[in-house]
Amino acid sequence: MTHALIAAKSGWGKSWFAQYWTEDNLPNYPYVVILDRRDEFRGLVKAGLAEWGVVGHKEAGMSPDGWQEFIEANPRVVLARHQLNGDAWKDVVAKIVRAAMAMSEDVLVVIDEAHKVAPQRGSYPSAIEDLATEGRGQAASLWITQRLAKLDETPIGEMMVYMLGGFQSDNDLGKISGNIGYPADVHKVNGGRVAGLPDELHADEGPIPVRKFKEDGRVVGSEWIYSNDDGEQRRINSGDLSMDSTHYGPESLSLSIPG
Repeated sequence: MTHALIAAKSGWGKSWFAQYWTEDNLPNYPYVVILDRRDEFRGLVKAGLAEWGVVGHKEAGMSPDGWQEFIEANPRVVLARHQLNGDAWKDVVAKIVRAAMAMSEDVLVVIDEAHKVAPQRGSYPSAIEDLATEGRGQAASLWITQRLAKLDETPIGEMMVYMLGGFQSDNDLGKISGNIGYPADVHKVNGGRVAGLPDELHADEGPIPVRKFKEDGRVVGSEWIYSNDDGEQRRINSGDLSMDSTHYGPESLSLSIPG
């Protein structure tokens, strides 16, 4: 089964792209489970493409067998974290992952804020690592993060597909440099021309880093580099894509500028 990573700095349009890719893959899997830590996938629910479930303290007590029954009854479901701290969320994600890997049919597990469930520092349940390294049973996975430097190397190195946007942190760039077959500097926001960049990854202006596009102060698209284990590589502008569902993002108050 395929395991894929979507990663970019905050504000790059990562959650939009993740919802697009999830929506596009819904018809391909009998079961889709979206572990929504920040309530960013509710657009799929509003569009009638998935059911919605809250994962709070009561649900955290369910067994893997209980979660398997739940998934079978709700084949496409967004599971939103509710009042669970980091360790409690990791534990319930592990139970859901165990349930997914025990399914008799193909299931796609989408893990938002993946660095929170498989952190670079500290431990996390073995089932989460197993999903990336083995994918026992019929489980595929899509891992989403804006902080590669905080995501454990094991899932990063085990990915079969990478969809990477722009980064500002050298630590984030360092996490991917050994796992992709092209210069990581193409992901460095505001960097210079990228030496050794393959022709298929050039923009119209040549070998330059990925860009974000705005109109009237609003982001209308961003560039990503797609690559996979077969050596396929291409540059994608999310502004050329569209999906049926609306992306809402997390509900939060914005900060005003002083003065």
